Amino acid sequence: MALLSPPGSRLKAPDLAEALQATRGFVPQVVGPLVKAGWVQSIPGPTGGYSLTPAGSSISVLEVIEAVDGPTATGQCVAHDQPCGQGRPCALHEAWTKARTSLVATLSAVPAVPEAPAAEPTSTTSHTEQKEKHHEG
Repeated sequence: MALLSPPGSRLKAPDLAEALQATRGFVPQVVGPLVKAGWVQSIPGPTGGYSLTPAGSSISVLEVIEAVDGPTATGQCVAHDQPCGQGRPCALHEAWTKARTSLVATLSAVPAVPEAPAAEPTSTTSHTEQKEKHHEG
């Protein structure tokens, strides 16, 4: 998502694949769900590409992961192929629940598009004025 920032800039699929160090075929698989969610715009044609939408600039890493891979809370046991926690939970249930809760909290707090660093304050004093002040002192 950060590669498509700021909103309105455009990146072609081959360039995005290269930046991700992925194949060209991988890009639509990952970006497709983000387009469907309304966070990325796909613009067809020779001047097209992928562009971050304003809505996409305010989502979390967790939202991106869940859009691409599906929900993180499936209710399935990590040790057995069955719903977990019903009746007699598996040996990993409590530890996995705590770890998953922590992971989800962390990923939901991380923005998918980091904020741009604050610009350096610019001085209204010209370079010539600065030289003159330096020589005066």
